[in-house]
Amino acid sequence: METLSRLNPVLEILQSSPRRIIKLFLVEQLPNPRLKQVFRLARQHNVPVVLVPRKKLDRLQPHHQGLVAWLSPKPYADLKQVLERSPCPFLVVLDSVEDPQNLGAILRSAEGGGVDAVIIPARRAAGLTEAVAAVSAGAWEHIPLCREKNLARTLAWLKEKGLWVVGAEAGAGQLWYEFDYSQPVAIVLGSEGRGLRPIIRRQCDVLLALPLLGKVSSLNVAATAAVFIYEVVRQRGAEGRE
Repeated sequence: METLSRLNPVLEILQSSPRRIIKLFLVEQLPNPRLKQVFRLARQHNVPVVLVPRKKLDRLQPHHQGLVAWLSPKPYADLKQVLERSPCPFLVVLDSVEDPQNLGAILRSAEGGGVDAVIIPARRAAGLTEAVAAVSAGAWEHIPLCREKNLARTLAWLKEKGLWVVGAEAGAGQLWYEFDYSQPVAIVLGSEGRGLRPIIRRQCDVLLALPLLGKVSSLNVAATAAVFIYEVVRQRGAEGRE
């Protein structure tokens, strides 16, 4: 069971997947208009609602915003089905990205940029937490997230399916915009401190870099993801992807 205690993620769940809410606790007397909106939506979707004193909410979740929602876990997407639905797949693959803030920001950029799915490994990676939900600004509910046990094997399989596997790597000899993203592509980004693991780097068809003209040696992985994602959007713009 998952728990949410922030207004925006709970509102997003109520609007997109209300059946995931097992029970919703709201502070009694509904002291502000947004909590009243949550109450109305919950009743509209037949979500079980319990009005409780603030002290009880404090015991359930100390840092709440006037509500606590108990949710059934969000199901991970099936990668095969994702590929079947897309005529020209566009995937983002995260190799051991463990910071939930970065995962949330990447999900937000990916959803906004029309990415078909984000792939994470089953171990040594951030999962779907309340921090991810808050940073993603609702994107976590809309973009498919695939969880794969063996990332290297998954990349090899994607290549067999006709996708180009593109790794983001500081210091690579080719720049990010010099690749043709009009073809099926999976963009692979490494962890915050170590970058791509060697076993993952070896699966990449090409490694691409972002030039750094200042004194820092690398960009945050979420910032790197956004640059790559919107280069794909730019190149595919003539095909109607916005």
